[in-house]
Amino acid sequence: MEQIKLKNKYEVLTDVQVIKQGGQIVRFRVENIRRILAILVSDDILIEELMQEIIDNIDQNIITTEIISENVYNTLINAGLDLQARQYKEKALSKRAYYQEQLNVQTKLDQFVGGDKQVLNENANKDSRVYNTTRDLTAGVSAKAIGLRMLPKKVANAHLKGDVHYHDLDYHPYSPMTNCCLIDFEEMLQNGFHIGNAEVESPKSINTASAQIAQIVANVASSQYGGCSADRIDEVLAPYAELNYHKHLKEAKKWLPDEEQHEPYALAKTKKDIYDAMQSLEYEINTLYSSNGQTPFTTLGFGLGTNWFEREIQKAILQVRIGGLGREKRTAIFPKLVFTLKKGLNLEKEDPNYDIKQLAIECATKRMYPDVLMYDKLIELTGSFKAPMGCRSFLQGWKNDDNEEVNSGRMNLGVVTLNIPRIAIQANGDQEAFWEILEERLSIAEEALVYRVARCKDAEPENAPILYQHGAFGTRLAKDEDVDSLFKGRRATVSLGYIGLYEAATCFFGPNWEHSKEAKEFTIDILKVLKQHTDQWGDKYDYHFSVYATPSESLTDRFNRLDRKKYGSIEHITNKEYYTNSFHYDVRKDPTPFEKIAFESEYAPYTSGGFIHYCEYPNLRQNPKALEAVWDYAYDLVGYLGTNTPIDQCYECGFKGDFEPTAHGFKCPQCHNTNPETCDVVKRTCGYLGNPQIRPMVKGRHKEIASRVKHLHLDDDVSELLKEDSNRALNKETRMRILSHLDKY
Repeated sequence: MEQIKLKNKYEVLTDVQVIKQGGQIVRFRVENIRRILAILVSDDILIEELMQEIIDNIDQNIITTEIISENVYNTLINAGLDLQARQYKEKALSKRAYYQEQLNVQTKLDQFVGGDKQVLNENANKDSRVYNTTRDLTAGVSAKAIGLRMLPKKVANAHLKGDVHYHDLDYHPYSPMTNCCLIDFEEMLQNGFHIGNAEVESPKSINTASAQIAQIVANVASSQYGGCSADRIDEVLAPYAELNYHKHLKEAKKWLPDEEQHEPYALAKTKKDIYDAMQSLEYEINTLYSSNGQTPFTTLGFGLGTNWFEREIQKAILQVRIGGLGREKRTAIFPKLVFTLKKGLNLEKEDPNYDIKQLAIECATKRMYPDVLMYDKLIELTGSFKAPMGCRSFLQGWKNDDNEEVNSGRMNLGVVTLNIPRIAIQANGDQEAFWEILEERLSIAEEALVYRVARCKDAEPENAPILYQHGAFGTRLAKDEDVDSLFKGRRATVSLGYIGLYEAATCFFGPNWEHSKEAKEFTIDILKVLKQHTDQWGDKYDYHFSVYATPSESLTDRFNRLDRKKYGSIEHITNKEYYTNSFHYDVRKDPTPFEKIAFESEYAPYTSGGFIHYCEYPNLRQNPKALEAVWDYAYDLVGYLGTNTPIDQCYECGFKGDFEPTAHGFKCPQCHNTNPETCDVVKRTCGYLGNPQIRPMVKGRHKEIASRVKHLHLDDDVSELLKEDSNRALNKETRMRILSHLDKY
């Protein structure tokens, strides 16, 4: 074939295709060979000569990776580079052996028994010290090895290499389990349900209703692997609180002769019942262990109710969280609280539920939760209002055959995440190559997600009765009905995840690209391409494929670790030992909260399948109005916002604030205490909070948390910052709303 002239830029032999080990066919890329040789040989001129000989030896239009490998090896031998040839072959054999190890159940069990921290600390919600978690982890490592053998070969190969990540291999595809859901609590509480051998009737009080919710959560969490959420829990529970009220009113009429005392008595008793019920629910969820060996990932969405019962439930949820758990008043990790802000309801001073917003702000300054949903923006982004499933997965607006909007009872079927930084590294500065490689990875992701759906469809209703037969998924199926009836027609979502837009742009534009219009457009274009593909897949398969900002609790470590091993330490990219979550601003930089929110808001329309924004604050207990300023500013820009503020406590010296990171955890800055029994360390692990002293996280996530800097400082004039930033980012109507209420801050 015609000899090819080498260039110093990334290029491809356009007429040569490569069949990879997994069966995928891609273009032959000269730069991949050059990168391999650069690891083995330090002389640039010699590298070019070797490259030329390797290319000259390619005489077919379709070749395999084995042929390429043999070509490289022989070229090194012919050049007298026996040592480098041996190193190359050993690396290839080591890579092959690694792949085989991942498929071997006994090997994976040996790693687990040997205390492999990547296995033990992969999920920060799993306490690997306790028996039931150990049992789950043991089953999980076995299921991963078996699951990899079940996957389509090219998907398994891409996962092992780190091109994509097939999430939750410890459960799926070994078992046809679904991911996360919005439980239809309203239907289950109204109509009763079965758990195990018990038939449970509709509750007659809020106390019984909350106890039933805890039981439902435990059983749902044992029948799926993702988070479970209650949407509008204040409105769901209000009718049962009203039953308490009528009971107490009846008592009052019987025992109190003064008629004017009847209603105050009933309201006071009901208020106490509501508080007790919410406190019991908090304790029950935090003391539950699902069969997955962990506290159920639970989220409570609330804040839209307006009657007395709904308002009291909202207040009780927040008051219980503020009060803390146990004698030491520790911060509850679960359930995650998500409070809804809505214009005309609780956003401004004149709104009827503004007092509850103030309580939510107090709670966030003391316990980090609640995170907040922006009612109008969430409808704009996702097509309807609802709480997230788990920490950040959002259903898209959907109506049933009767044209009724349905959210509760729907679910997500799983996630596959793209390693975006790796694509940028491989492109080596050539954006055209980046888009080409992205297309190749998207074809793998499509096959992986379609397989996820197909495997979920293998379930039988009796495999998970609480989900399919007793109401959690909204429709009660007979044991012989097809579970796909709850998935198809876009009722269920399936998610294409991504990580590391910051690192991808850094490859092309340098580490401080955030103020470059060209760089920003490049990163937005990445999400646009992902959304175009998921929309096309939805039309093709009739399931709702959505773009998802992957939480990356452990994936931030895994992808970076694999790329660091493959490409070496690259400044601002792999050398950090973590990749930045999704579209988030580089955590090492300190824009104001307003700048950060405005910057990230432009990504939201293209990642509606899952997202969350955060800001890092100092201790806000003495300045809650600063947090309110950020919430108000964000209302028209983003749909979902979290608060990260220091709430660590040391029970030995009394310190309250931000513990300092160490190599393996955190320590009290005053007395250096690290004992989890005498300190409470709470950090935002991903969408959920975590306690890294009790349940350590993987190294990369620890590095990321330790790298975070504050976006607001104690001496900042929030009103001045707000005036300055509102002029840049907000439309005229929103700007006027913000500026007219500056006296609040």
